[in-house]
Formats: sequence, C-alpha cells, structure tokens
Amino acid sequence: MLSPHRRYRFRPRSLACWLATAMMIAGCSMPGADPYGSAVDQNDLRTTTTPGTADIDTVTWNLPYEPLSLDAMHSFNYAENTVIANMCESLLRLTPSLEIRPGLAVRVDKPDDLTQIYTLRSDVTFWDGTSMTAQDVAYSLNRQLDPDNASYFVGYYSHVKSIEATGAHQVTVRFTQPDALFEKAMATAAGAVSQQAFTERAGEGFGTPQGGVMCTGPFALDTWTPGRDLRLTRNDAYWDATLRPRAHHIDFSFIADESTAVNALRSGEVDGQFFYLPPAGLIQLQKDSNLTLNFGKSLVYFALATANANGPLGDVRVRQALSALIDRKAIAGVVMQGAGLPAPTLAGPDYWGYEKDAFEAAATRFGTDPDIERARGLLKQVGNVGPITIGVQGSSAVHEQTANVIQAAGRKLGLDIRTKVIPVEQFGNLYSDPTAREGLDGFFTTWYGNLPDPLEAYSMFVHDGTNNFGAYDAVSDQVNEAIGTLDPAERAQRVIAIQQKVTEDVPWTPLVYLPTILVQNSRISGATASIAYLYYPWAATVGGTEEESK
Repeated sequence: MLSPHRRYRFRPRSLACWLATAMMIAGCSMPGADPYGSAVDQNDLRTTTTPGTADIDTVTWNLPYEPLSLDAMHSFNYAENTVIANMCESLLRLTPSLEIRPGLAVRVDKPDDLTQIYTLRSDVTFWDGTSMTAQDVAYSLNRQLDPDNASYFVGYYSHVKSIEATGAHQVTVRFTQPDALFEKAMATAAGAVSQQAFTERAGEGFGTPQGGVMCTGPFALDTWTPGRDLRLTRNDAYWDATLRPRAHHIDFSFIADESTAVNALRSGEVDGQFFYLPPAGLIQLQKDSNLTLNFGKSLVYFALATANANGPLGDVRVRQALSALIDRKAIAGVVMQGAGLPAPTLAGPDYWGYEKDAFEAAATRFGTDPDIERARGLLKQVGNVGPITIGVQGSSAVHEQTANVIQAAGRKLGLDIRTKVIPVEQFGNLYSDPTAREGLDGFFTTWYGNLPDPLEAYSMFVHDGTNNFGAYDAVSDQVNEAIGTLDPAERAQRVIAIQQKVTEDVPWTPLVYLPTILVQNSRISGATASIAYLYYPWAATVGGTEEESK
C-alpha cells in the first residue's frame, strides 16, 4: 500500500525562530511543569460535530491538493478519500467513533476460518437507478485482487483465494489462511463497490475527470474541472434515511498553499477543511469567532521512516541513539503548536479497537523523554557514524522545524545530520519509487492507518513489504502469525510482542500522534471530526446552522 502523498505547503521558519519560541515558552513555565503544553487531550478528542439543522444549497470545502484519481482502489490518500467517502461505499462502515458496523453488507457469516459470507442489502441502487447486485460487489473486490490493477489496498487481499457471487444478495470470500484484518478492511476503500457495467465501459478512464465513477453513496459526482474544482450533488434516492444529506451540493476547491487556505477559511470563501498537519495559521483559526476548530480521534502519526538499510540508519544502534536524542515534547508542543502528542510507539491509543486494557498496559513500557547518556553509549559502540541524510518536503514548516530539532540534538553527540529538500510535487514518489529514495537514509512521513487495530501499524514490516523501505523484517513471521490469529486476546498478545520489538529496533522512529484537525465556519456544522472522514460519508450530516438562517 502507498502512503499518502505530502502536498501541503508551509511557510518556512528558521532554527533561530524555533529556538527562540521554545526558550520563550520554557521561560514562562513553572518549575517542573511541561514547558511546551498541549492543546490536545487524548481523552477528549471529538468524533462528530453537531449535525446541521437546515438544508443548504452549497457547501464549499477545501482539499489540500487536487485528487489524482477518484477510483477507490487508487485512493490511499487524504484528498482522494475525503471526496470518495461521500460517493463510493464499502461493504462495512467505519463510524466516526472508529467502530466497524454494517454498510452495503448487513452481516458477515463465517462458517469456518477460511470463509466469509457477506449478505448484501437488497434496497441499494446506484446513482443511475439500477440495483446493486452481488455481481457488482464480486467484480469490485476482484478488481482490488487483480495484480494488474495495482490497487493500493492489495495488501489486505494477500490471503484471498477467491471472491464469488454465491447468491442474489450474497458474496463469498475464501482464504488460503485465516485473516484477522480482511473483514475490518471491508470498512475502508478496500471494500468499496462500483457498478460493473459502468466501470468496464469507462476502462482506464474510470475515476478520471473524463470517465467519472458510478457508486451508491449519498452524493454523486457532478462535475470535475481539472485544476479548478470538483462538485458533488445530493443523491435523493440514497438508501440510508439516517444519512440523508442536508447540502444539495458539495463544491471542493484545491487550495494547496497553506496561508491561502487559512485566509480562505477566515474570509468565508471556504466553509470547511480537514488538516492532516497543523497549519502555520492554527492559532489564527482557533481565535477566529466565525470558525470552529475541533481535534478529533485519529490513526495518524508523524514519524521518521528509515529509507536505506545500507546507510547509517541501517545500524539499529544508530537508530536507537537517534531516537533517544529526540525531544518529542518539543516537536509536539512547538513544531505542532500543541496540536500533537509525543509518540512512544507507532500505534497510538485510537488504534486500540479491542483488548484496550492490554494495549494500554503495554504502552506504559515506553517513554518519550530524551536519554542523552543512552544515546552516547550506543554511539560509542558504533564508532564512526557517517552523515545521515533526511528527506524533507519542500515548503513544509513542520518538516523543516522537526529536522532542525533533530539536527540540534544530533550535534550534541557529533552526529552529522543533513537534509535534502524534495519538492512538494515529488515527495509522494518516495513511497512508490525506490529511485526517489536514493541518497536518503530516512524521510518524514505523516502516516495514517485504516483500521482500529494496532496490528495495522506494524503489518508493513514483512519481507518485501511495499512500505518496508528500510527492509526491516525482524518481525515478518510474527506479523503473519498475528494476522492469522482470529482470537482477539491471543492476537493482542502477539501484537504487543511485535510492538515491543519494533519499538526497540525503531525501523520507523515515532515522533508525534496527530489528531484530525477539522475547521468549519459558523454557517455550517455536522462534519465528522475523526479520521473516519476518510471512509465515512462525513458530508451527509453537514447542513446549515441558525447563524446561516439569520
């Protein structure tokens, strides 16, 4: 699977500015207090906002860049999923509270560990009025399975043997081995359904501005003008009466420049936006009386991904030393402007969708405070360490400032940490093109998981894993065993053991947990506040407010 492309633009700030800010905050703190503070309370993250109370003609929503495709199987990305979630539904549904519930399928039966039978709703129609059939569903899932289609979600299909329509409203999936993640994945774009006839007719144009899509969701694709905007129109025949849209149209703009996007929100040109990294104008947005900002439950973490098994970061001791040097509280409090939480592991609390007590207890084994003496001892074992080159996204203040923090920490022990700026338009290539990673030892990633299961955060570390950029496979066998373990309690113990090993070996260095940042102006309300907006029809509950009716 591909990670989201990083297309946000940020205003750079210098190291001197960062240090001045950090010193100012620290200087105003009480002795023994956290010098950075946090605007985020992990125990008080939102899942929803108050549903709109009135119908509204048009809601204008900004995306951080223009979608590359609206084909669900090529949508492992922020802007794409933000749109597709309102159009193309999946067999199951990831709710705002990060629970998995029935979607286009009303139930899943498992006569044995190698079979899942999906019973489909009988009252669902596509936008053109034709009924959704089991053949449409089987076709959609088999598209994901076909290696020629290069689905970004094909990893979830690794153990699928066959997918067949076995009844008028029934699809049967058979496996080569038990798989604990597949059913959950059917609540993501991995389980999205499109009309077979339309998709085949569109061919390679499916999901493009010219070819369009044909799905079942509460909004239908109306127009897509490349480089300008994209419009969805309400589906008045939508099957789910509890999610009847209030808005007649959702117009998406593609303002990539961060300061321009913030100004568009403040001026009312744009009604709302989801941010996956804190914008430089976060405080302005928080203080604007015409805007409401919510922090929501999230499966997003900011990390340093190892990109080269043969460079300095290929040595576990160097990775451990670097991790021990990093002040995560500074990154969360200053770089992220308080809109983040120091991350001791990759899988944060919102991943704990089962056996929460076990995962919570396991998380206490790890801390986030720097340990200079441990780092010093590790580097002494290594001896000479060559230059470490980190890829940072061009125009990203978050990337630049985080690199500054790490460089300053590294200098204390003689580490030569360099940065290579990669243009924002090319940064996404790091996830799919090995040649794009040449010359890099690591790069920053804002990574999101799809499922409320900690195994999701570690499943990349397998032999030949698409996103296993540093070729770390010390837990490969354990990951496969955990995926094949259907008992939740037993699987949790396996995952905890994997987490222990990965956190010790730091193939990816966890830095900060990031909440979903949702901004809406006073004329609307109702958008989903959690990371579920990537797969849940979040715009269906957006409507006008009393302020709008005045």
